[in-house]
Amino acid sequence: MNVLGKVLRFALKSQGKVHAHCDIPCGIYEADSAAHAAQTVYVLTEKLAKLNPPWQGDAKARLEYIHGVTRMTEVKERFAQICKQELLILWTDYFKPEHLSKYPNLHELVWKAAKQCSAVKREVNLEAAQKLKEMVAEIAGVFAGSKK
Repeated sequence: MNVLGKVLRFALKSQGKVHAHCDIPCGIYEADSAAHAAQTVYVLTEKLAKLNPPWQGDAKARLEYIHGVTRMTEVKERFAQICKQELLILWTDYFKPEHLSKYPNLHELVWKAAKQCSAVKREVNLEAAQKLKEMVAEIAGVFAGSKK
């Protein structure tokens, strides 16, 4: 019998209850992905804010400008969504009632950070992108503190 078969047989024979924090008890959670996504949003926002539209008479330069803005905007929005997803995974799968007791503002913090992910998608605003990075860093601090 292979290893998987032995594990399955043992699991089926188990008399005790199995408790898991999510559907698959992997125990692998981290805040780095949300922080990376927020940093990506910030950098792309910064690049978009620094762009200068080309002269009207240069059709090729105008097309390249539009193409660049479109691509940077798409990636910025995609990473804002990734950030939101990563935060919500921590919120829905990792954080538990005891974390809320220890960090009473956790619900509001995650809720506002998720809203901030939506805000940075709507506009090219470096202050909003910086605020998202700060909110994610605060959540990452709570996450790190919860593991102690």
